[in-house]
Amino acid sequence: MARRIEVTGAGGVRLAAWEFAEPPKADPDRAAPQAPGVLLLHGLMGRASHWAATARRLAGRHRAVALDQRGHGRSDKPPESAYTREAYVEDAEAALEQLGLAPAVVIGHAMGALTAWQLAAKRPDLVRGLIISDMRASALGAASQREWADWFRSWPVPFATLADVRKWFGEDDPWIERPTPSRGAFYAEVMHERDDGWRPVFEPEQMLRSRETFVYDAHWEELAQVRCPALVVRALDGELGRAEAQEMVRVLPQGQYAEVPDAGHLAHYDQPDAWQAAVEPFLEGVLTG
Repeated sequence: MARRIEVTGAGGVRLAAWEFAEPPKADPDRAAPQAPGVLLLHGLMGRASHWAATARRLAGRHRAVALDQRGHGRSDKPPESAYTREAYVEDAEAALEQLGLAPAVVIGHAMGALTAWQLAAKRPDLVRGLIISDMRASALGAASQREWADWFRSWPVPFATLADVRKWFGEDDPWIERPTPSRGAFYAEVMHERDDGWRPVFEPEQMLRSRETFVYDAHWEELAQVRCPALVVRALDGELGRAEAQEMVRVLPQGQYAEVPDAGHLAHYDQPDAWQAAVEPFLEGVLTG
């Protein structure tokens, strides 16, 4: 099952939140507390469905909800001026409050992880635990932004079929070193069919605008303001290096570290078993701590 819940984000932007499994059922004979909430935030160009496997695994003990962030998935795609760090953080804040998840564990991948720790620093009352997956705290720089702009221009859109999408992103994309079928599947999930073929559900220009708001600055100060337990998850073949990951753990007042072996940037998507094994001890500790 996939149940959509409407959330009103910053500036009235309509956001789509998704539950991919029934939350734990309360015992009618006991006044049991509500299942702990989990909010899952995808990365740039992602969508809530990329968290479906994780959400289903968490559903036994948590109420896990994934959010299509503004400009992504089924959420509104407002004008470029709306793609600020503040707007993304306020959207996540609104989701926690309107869905009744707080205080929640917030799990973020890449850009979603940055949103998660900025939210935890801003509203500690809403976040009981934080999982940061493959996101750097250091500035990525202007060269990185230019590379992304060039990469978007290299996409052979429109794609004739979804099979072409899977092949290009999983095999032919010059950004990858070896064939990665899961990457092709990941990007197939963010395409929709139009009259001329398959195109992304997002506007690349809006993705660049979103990215522009965080690549030029470092985010160590906000990381140091996170007071709740926080887990930094590094994929061994991902984008977060070991030294920077360990420095992030040191800067976090209650930082912990985990690795996902044999995984790249999309660890939670292409290695769900290993990803779950890496985060489960932390989640257990947050629940019982």
